[in-house]
Amino acid sequence: MRVALVNPPWRFDHSIYFGCRAPHFVLELGYADALLRRAGHHTLFVDAHLCGLDAHAAAEQIAAFRPDMTVVTTAPSYLFWRCAPPELRVPRAMLAALGGRGGLTVAVGPHGSATPETTLRKLGVDAVVRGECEEVVAEIADRGDPDGISGTARLLDGAFTSAGPNRAARFADLPALRWPQDWVSRHTHHHHRFDAEPVGPGAEMEASRGCPYHCSFCAKIDFRNDYRRRDLGVLLDELDALIVQGVRYVYFIDEIFLPQRPLLEALAERDIQFGVQTRIDLWKPDMIALLGRAGCVSIEAGVESLTEEGRDWLLKKCRMSTDELSERLVLARRHVPFVQANLIATAGDDPRTVADWREGLRAHGVWANDPVPLYPYPSSPDYRRLWGAPDDRAWERAHAHYLAQFERMSDIQEQRPLPLPVLEDECLQA
Repeated sequence: MRVALVNPPWRFDHSIYFGCRAPHFVLELGYADALLRRAGHHTLFVDAHLCGLDAHAAAEQIAAFRPDMTVVTTAPSYLFWRCAPPELRVPRAMLAALGGRGGLTVAVGPHGSATPETTLRKLGVDAVVRGECEEVVAEIADRGDPDGISGTARLLDGAFTSAGPNRAARFADLPALRWPQDWVSRHTHHHHRFDAEPVGPGAEMEASRGCPYHCSFCAKIDFRNDYRRRDLGVLLDELDALIVQGVRYVYFIDEIFLPQRPLLEALAERDIQFGVQTRIDLWKPDMIALLGRAGCVSIEAGVESLTEEGRDWLLKKCRMSTDELSERLVLARRHVPFVQANLIATAGDDPRTVADWREGLRAHGVWANDPVPLYPYPSSPDYRRLWGAPDDRAWERAHAHYLAQFERMSDIQEQRPLPLPVLEDECLQA
């Protein structure tokens, strides 16, 4: 089968999108590409965002390939599935530009995982993948049809049908990825790095997937949920290839980068720097020191609330006090050039206390963000706490709730977000 794998040309104007705007490697499509080629399929991987293509230029490349199946993602890489743009205008515009020339069309991403029927109707695709997608995409290609494949959903004669539960990949045995040299050279962004200007290309990788914790704000119930570690040999094979290609910095997109001595010792032997997102309460002093020696230059640590009650409300299951968390963050800063403590705007945190705490950490070189308003993504426990299971209005409901609740948005939301229906209707009128 001839399969086109497509990352659309993302745009974020007037979106509530919290994630980074720069292009990142689309790991999910990279794994799918590797599995497809291993099985003998012919693939075309089009990353319009990274390569600076508009939807029409990307569509012409795809049409010239004459695919039997086209896979389009609804989020800009696995890194942002938990905070994807709620609106589907970009993948919808990509499919409209393709204009029926893509063969069987399949959407992958958080939207089809949380609300498959709604995503099918909005995008007009032939199928969506529910959950992690790489193995499912390969199975569809092998069979030539998504019918009956677990983790897929379709509209047949207008009626919604779904096969099996949301899928979770084995993950540990996914192949080492290889990226074209041109793409590596284009990837000048070093994600979440603030200690120095980028020197050489950056990249994204996974050491693990999922998280053993179930914080209320984290949108992972429908995908990337259960914690799994990648085979160390495969991981290092991928990393060594990136280093040969000139990569100087890697960001591990793991939901939670947990202490792994063998991995850190292997990283310490290589000429590479890296960034992670983690929970600082899970790191003992000796492992923090090893993290720094291994080349870590950026830590994004989730603290979320400054009160035990607030952390309990967010289901953090944190065993440290706020003072102990502060001490551990300051310790980390002695070994790692940039350490960030993430805060979420919660009702129980006094603004003066938050300001004083942030100022105290800054005095020790630790940056703590201005608390970010919480967005109840349909794949989060917070959404279910408010409204129950997601239905066909889930994304619109969460979006309207967020816009009505907050006058001031996060620092990276440069434009006032527009209502979700306005954003999605925009591409229909283009």
